[in-house]
Amino acid sequence: MDEALSAAYELRRAMLGDAYVDAQKAETDPVAQDFQDHITRQAWGVWTRGGPLSTRDRSLLVLAMTAALGRMEEFKLHASAQARTGVSDAELDELLFQVAAYCGAPAAISAKRALREVRATRAADAAAADTSVPADTTVPADTSVPAAASTEA
Repeated sequence: MDEALSAAYELRRAMLGDAYVDAQKAETDPVAQDFQDHITRQAWGVWTRGGPLSTRDRSLLVLAMTAALGRMEEFKLHASAQARTGVSDAELDELLFQVAAYCGAPAAISAKRALREVRATRAADAAAADTSVPADTTVPADTSVPAAASTEA
């Protein structure tokens, strides 16, 4: 595995978790494995390329685009990772107003429903772990690509 792909996988794991990435890579079909490498290189490679956008900025963009396109499975996946990307609940709520204004009410309503599911799952997981999750869970706003994942273009 080359350095760029390795960095992309490292960031994908940091954002989505080992369990998710391992499950995606668990297929033994060589085409499925090649597909995972391709998706990781293409989608997560853009996160590791450097540049002026922070991880938080990139996360907000992905959330807005997946909501606008009606890709609720991906929207929920990325909304579930928001605490690791520096996006607050309040910012995600506000993002839905932007989606409604620029992409239409149906896209925003679907995203709001998906977000409700994500938050219910988060609350249930916290209750099961007997811990509380603050209403506005974030990491510092200056979250950036991990040093090992950063590459200069």
